[in-house]
Amino acid sequence: MAVFSNGCREEPSAGDAGVSEAESRSNGAAAAVSPQKFTFSPEPSMEDIRRMQADFTDERDWNKFHQPRNLLLAMVGEVGEVAELFQWRGEVAEGLPDWTESEREQLAHELSDVLIYLVELAEKCRVDLPQAVLRKMALNRLKYPTSKVHGSAKKYTEYKD
Repeated sequence: MAVFSNGCREEPSAGDAGVSEAESRSNGAAAAVSPQKFTFSPEPSMEDIRRMQADFTDERDWNKFHQPRNLLLAMVGEVGEVAELFQWRGEVAEGLPDWTESEREQLAHELSDVLIYLVELAEKCRVDLPQAVLRKMALNRLKYPTSKVHGSAKKYTEYKD
């Protein structure tokens, strides 16, 4: 298992011989490496992130600026910064094998900004994000039943009953 500096892990797939893509590249091996199963680190939790951002905002007396509309616009701006990192690159392979460590770190910063604003927006709107995700995933399972959609990218409105 590879553990990155940000605490995230990649676990080898079955038959992978335990060699991560990063290890393979650093050893000069060919780019054709078995896919890795990526998992997030267990901490911080969504509630930890909410609390850290709330403390950060409180310490700076920024709550008067952090209203839902402003948080949404700030988050959209951060999504734009993520988009800039991908702009003009063409297709990007999973795991970003052609990206430098600096580019990966910049992406991690920008994605973190998006998540922080999303969590704070959810807090200000009183949306329990983890519970909302569970409800939304249940709806998605109904909207996109495996028996109808497996291997297809069509929108749910294109499926016939």
